Amino acid sequence: MSREIVLTPNAPAPPATFSQAVKSAGLVFVSGQGPFDPVTGDVVGETIQEQTAQCLRNVAAILIASGSSLERIVSATVIVAEESDFAGMNEEWVKWFPMSPPARQGAKLPVRPKGMKISIAAIAEG
Repeated sequence: MSREIVLTPNAPAPPATFSQAVKSAGLVFVSGQGPFDPVTGDVVGETIQEQTAQCLRNVAAILIASGSSLERIVSATVIVAEESDFAGMNEEWVKWFPMSPPARQGAKLPVRPKGMKISIAAIAEG
């Protein structure tokens, strides 16, 4: 079984310890994406809704680079800094996935780069 590393300049550059995504077995495994601007590296947005949107833009860019798309996500993991942010995150989430949303799990963010409220990882059909 082969695996292909996915890397695009349209999403934040990953640290040396992991890839933006790996494509294998007909799936694309997207590493957790924070609300970072791909060019500046700065956190985009102050609200959970704005940060959720930026995370999803980053996930979308990586999926497009892999030949997939947001519509092909089968599972997502959403990690928030505060449990109280789940309602606002869901408010933005339904704008991106109004019909047939992917399976999803959530957790609390164990580390917090300054200003970061959320991280989203995904698995999509390749």
